This record gives sequence, C-alpha cells and structure tokens, in this order.
Amino acid sequence: MEWYLYPAVIAAGFACGWINTLAGSGSLITLPLLIFIGLPATVANGTNRVAILLQNAVGLAGFRRQKALDLRRGLILAIPAIIGSVIGAQIAVNLDEETMRRVIGVLMVVMLAVILVRPKRWLEGRPEMLSRRPGPAQLVIFFLIGVYGGFIQAGVGIFILAGLVLTAGYDLVRANAVKLLIILCFTVFALAVFILNNQVQWVVGLTLAAGNMFGAWVAVTMAVKRGAGFVRWILIAVVAISAVSLLGVTDLIPR
Repeated sequence: MEWYLYPAVIAAGFACGWINTLAGSGSLITLPLLIFIGLPATVANGTNRVAILLQNAVGLAGFRRQKALDLRRGLILAIPAIIGSVIGAQIAVNLDEETMRRVIGVLMVVMLAVILVRPKRWLEGRPEMLSRRPGPAQLVIFFLIGVYGGFIQAGVGIFILAGLVLTAGYDLVRANAVKLLIILCFTVFALAVFILNNQVQWVVGLTLAAGNMFGAWVAVTMAVKRGAGFVRWILIAVVAISAVSLLGVTDLIPR
C-alpha cells in the first residue's frame, strides 16, 4: 500500500467504527475502499474483519464501563450467531455476494419502515421481555444473522439491533452494547476461516483497525450521553443510505 493511502484508510476506519457502534453498515465504507486500493474482494472481506474485531473490543469495553451491557443474555444469543458465522464465512470464501446484496437492500427498506412506524419500541424497549430466557425462535434468528455476518460483514449490525429490540426487548443504547458483544464473538471465528484461507492482509487490516477503534470509542461516549433518541436518528440515516447503496439506486442516476 502506498504511503499516501494510509490516512485515507484510517479515516475510513474511523467513520466505519463510529457508524458500526451506533448503528451498523459501516463496512459499506471500508469494503469498497479496500477493493479500490487493490485488494481482491475476498481478501478485502477477510481483512476488514481484523478492524471489526478490534473495534468491537474497544466499544464493548466502553459500554461495560458505562454499565450498559447485559453480558449474560448477550453470550447466550452469541452462541447461535457464532455457529452461523462459521458457515457464512466458509460460503464467502468462494461465493459472489451480488444477489444477497440486493435481497438485503430490500430488507433494509422494510426495516426502515418498521423503525419509522413504531418509534417507541426502539426508544424505550420492553423491560418485561428482558426477564425471559431467549426462546428457540430467537436462537434461530440469531443463527441466521450469524450466517449473514460471516458471509459479508456489511449491514449485520442493523439486523442484530432489530433482533435485540424487536424480539428481546432492549432499547437502542443497551441493544448496541449487546450487539457489539455478539459481533465480537462471531468475528473471532469468521476471521479464523479467512486466515486459514490466506485471505487477510495484516498491514492494511491493522491500519484500518486504528481508525475503527477510535471511532468506536467516540461513538460509545455519544450513545450513552445522548440516549436512544439520538441513536435512533443515526440508525434511520444509516439504514436509508445502506438500502440505496445495496439496491444500486445510485447506479441508475444518469451521469
């Protein structure tokens, strides 16, 4: 990598870490950049996991210091996600993701409608649900989210947030903390698959991670101080932009 690309990679990592910690889909910034600087798509996908792993470690530590992390339930929900992520990462080693990107784009549009129509659920959560143990339906949902997360990182945080808010009863701030725990757990295993297949460029990955970690640290402070209302608006913006990107709407605009 040429020396002048390092600042761009770090800046993209900061934006990715900030967005991922507050919402998700930050990898829609970093994956295209990694491909642009010359990494093959599969190597870019694997290299990005290095930054995601360290970013989530920093964000998780921040939420834990702020006493916003439900560690026990998060670990329970992480188990099916880990299993799914190993399967998804193995698929990603050889499979083109274009069709899946379109499907996920449609799901993003549906999710945007859910966030806008039922704002109270996202802001206040449902505390009565937090006393229940995760049921089979929740475990299946998080397994499927893990498959997607192992396949391609971009957008997985959005789906985990939806699962935590809509099926587990968390508000957005606490859901973000548990989200980081789940992603951290399954990224360890997904990254191992990419490493075993020689699809990680370590110098680029660690450079990107420097930006990701700083972005995550800033985002945790903002999330706790400003609350669920602020996080919801960030989430709405990220989901809308992600849907436009994944569906290729910008490609239809005449130049």
